[in-house]
Amino acid sequence: MNTPMIVGTEWLVEAKGCNENLLRDEEVLRRTFASIIKDLGLKTIGKDIWHKFPGEGGVTGLVALSESHLACHTYPEYNIATFNLYCCKSRPEWDWKKNLQEMLEAKEISITKIERGSENTKAQKAGGEV
Repeated sequence: MNTPMIVGTEWLVEAKGCNENLLRDEEVLRRTFASIIKDLGLKTIGKDIWHKFPGEGGVTGLVALSESHLACHTYPEYNIATFNLYCCKSRPEWDWKKNLQEMLEAKEISITKIERGSENTKAQKAGGEV
């Protein structure tokens, strides 16, 4: 039997109960990205893309990485931020719960980790309430 080939790991993260003002603040989200990138030793490619929606709207961010990508979307009206990190190489676990609780005042963080490329690709639910 062949060992499955894992071509990457993807984290899908939902942070709920966040401070709505922080979810509208592009600089807070840029700092969050900077922390993820630095802590995991990731390398950015090209220019980051950020969009702040008008008025009370949220923020969308996307960074291309040599390892793949990091994206976020915030919904201040629902107190939710979503993140997607895909890495083609193995990385240590980033403490999403602790960090998003501190950075966005999140009350609940849900993390789904997916090992990509395997015939038996499975999503591992890791998370719950903080």
